[in-house]
Amino acid sequence: MADASGSPMADTPPSKEEKPDDLPQDSNNDGVKCDPKAEGGDEAASDPSMYRYIKEDLFTSEIYKVEIRNLPKFTGFNDLKKFLAKHSLNPHKIKLFGKQTFAFVTFKNEEERDKAMKMVHGMQWKGQVLSVRLAKPKADPILRKRKQEEGEGAGGPPSKRTEGDEEEEPLSVQLANVVTPLWNVPYEEQLRRKEQEVVGVLQRLAKEIGSTNKAMLPWLFAQKGKYNKMCCPLEAIRPSPTQTEYRNKCEFLISVGADGEDKTIGFRLGKYKGGSCAVVGPAESCHVSAEAKRVVSEFQKFIRTTSYSVYSPETYEGHWKQLTVRTTRTKQAMAVAFFNPQKLEEEEINALKSSMKEYFTEGEGKESGVTSLYFVREGQRTSPNLEDLPCEQVAGESSIHEELLGLKFRISPHSFFQVNTGAAEVLYSAVGEWAQLDQDSTVLDVCCGTGTIGISLAKRVKKVIGIELCQEAVEDAKVNAKLNGLSNVEFHCGKAEDVFPNILNALVSPNLTAIVDPPRAGLHSKVILAIRRAEHLKRLVYVACNAKAAMNNFIDLCRAPSNRVHGAPFRPVRAMAVDLFPQTMHVEMLLLLERVDYDSQQQQTSKQ
Repeated sequence: MADASGSPMADTPPSKEEKPDDLPQDSNNDGVKCDPKAEGGDEAASDPSMYRYIKEDLFTSEIYKVEIRNLPKFTGFNDLKKFLAKHSLNPHKIKLFGKQTFAFVTFKNEEERDKAMKMVHGMQWKGQVLSVRLAKPKADPILRKRKQEEGEGAGGPPSKRTEGDEEEEPLSVQLANVVTPLWNVPYEEQLRRKEQEVVGVLQRLAKEIGSTNKAMLPWLFAQKGKYNKMCCPLEAIRPSPTQTEYRNKCEFLISVGADGEDKTIGFRLGKYKGGSCAVVGPAESCHVSAEAKRVVSEFQKFIRTTSYSVYSPETYEGHWKQLTVRTTRTKQAMAVAFFNPQKLEEEEINALKSSMKEYFTEGEGKESGVTSLYFVREGQRTSPNLEDLPCEQVAGESSIHEELLGLKFRISPHSFFQVNTGAAEVLYSAVGEWAQLDQDSTVLDVCCGTGTIGISLAKRVKKVIGIELCQEAVEDAKVNAKLNGLSNVEFHCGKAEDVFPNILNALVSPNLTAIVDPPRAGLHSKVILAIRRAEHLKRLVYVACNAKAAMNNFIDLCRAPSNRVHGAPFRPVRAMAVDLFPQTMHVEMLLLLERVDYDSQQQQTSKQ
């Protein structure tokens, strides 16, 4: 699974981690080394406007941040998290510095923050007396950049660009370089590069298995000799059936255009922290479908007829924020408009929704192809996740439908569905082939989204059990099972780490296979530990949209048993890349892992 929105990061407009209004929420995650004295820097400290976002009624953990000093040397993230949990403290975020001797820790509310300050300050840990103090919030990066530019203009050091530099490339080329960086690379070469990425992942995994499971060394030595230092054979990469106009979902920002045109819908040219808010329309973007471009064009016309301005991440004023467009091969289209109501009266909001409905059902937008129209108020947010915001249906159907592998699937606004339908068919066909299923098999579909993988395999097996966090997706999955006449499929809503262990413990099927398709960050460690403990689970197909991010999962599945990790390990036996994201460096990786049978392994080793 690519992520909650189904969008790989460089392949889309800025994601949840990058969007300007969200940046203060995760400002410690931008990869910049923080100054422990004042995260905002001296130039920011004297300018209160740099911290305006913490005074707004927005979700941000910056106002609940503390600095813990004098930690024992080389304290790890998990060490600190366990230490705090032991004292009933639940941090929202932890960031360690300086040989891990101090950390910034943010909490979800004032009560938790104050409790941590009272409890931890003066406490002894491994011979060190801890000190805790309030931490300064981080300055808004775009405002900091503006201030730096003002300094340069007033005789400060010159910026990198000076007069006489080469003329800038056209906006369409600049945008292509950001959202589809491989747009000018021949497709065969794109595939070669992606395959080499996966080779690197499998070579690294071979090293990691060797250092975390000595019992596998004889097997691993043979594997590396046969497969170019990789832990298992890598099959030829499977290309996407279409290389352009393949995306069925795009998230567009609404802002001032890079060409100066107000109320422009498109992709941002750079990151917010780099000082860029300007967007460029998708008219020439090669990965966006013609249907989505038509919806964007019509919606842009509509918002330009309204009196409401675009939302500014610098001032937190304005209204229009984002447009999400989903399209299907069955020629349906969903548009979801994100709007900040600020202090508008309910009457005004209702009038706007009415005019939107009229425009797209009876007015100029009637030919846009929109069959499902939604409105989302993105005002006083209490969560960083867009999925937590309620969608108000304005016009058309409540959902759209797609056909995949001869099956029908309902898709709601927040539901996950792979962004490249044709390539998803290639991917799911390979999953079915690798899972080695029969009529006695039970399939566990973990992070199942709208149930696509499990439903595509249901007719071959005894039972499918799906697990998914998003309630809306679970409802879709249940409907999808009925749409396809399936009665051997069930779905459970909840965090995989909470639901999965109980389901596993209740299953006694002798032929059990798990298929996991998690978000970018991979599976929670509790899920991995539950898989390891369930020794009747012999086969696992892991679908990774970011294999490097999933590396810790792979290592934990294969590492030697210990006090923490119970149950025989798995070992990788087969891998393949499937290209779901042409014109970008993103690629899905399939990894088949099988449970090690120690008895047969020892017999095999003695024969060698």
